[in-house]
Amino acid sequence: MSWLRLADADLSGRRVFLRADLNVPIEDGRVAGDARVKAVIPTVRHILDQGASVVLASHLGRPGGVRDEGLSLAPVAERLSLLMKIPVILAPDCVGRRV
Repeated sequence: MSWLRLADADLSGRRVFLRADLNVPIEDGRVAGDARVKAVIPTVRHILDQGASVVLASHLGRPGGVRDEGLSLAPVAERLSLLMKIPVILAPDCVGRRV
């Protein structure tokens, strides 16, 4: 069986949905360990360099269907934006019209 690799895909003008494990430690509202954030950067850069946009999906913890601001990905988006030197927009939720 032959697998299609990201490097082989024509991404120009596409929107790529990328699921990443960004479950990182958060302390006082800031990312305390960014190894997983740094690890996803080459993939995101490759997608962007190919002329595509990226929808990055992840989660923190398991809130059981209840919104928990302590499990927000906002600090992760902020850290990724800082490391990549580009704006990273955090969606207000994962479902609904606003998203």
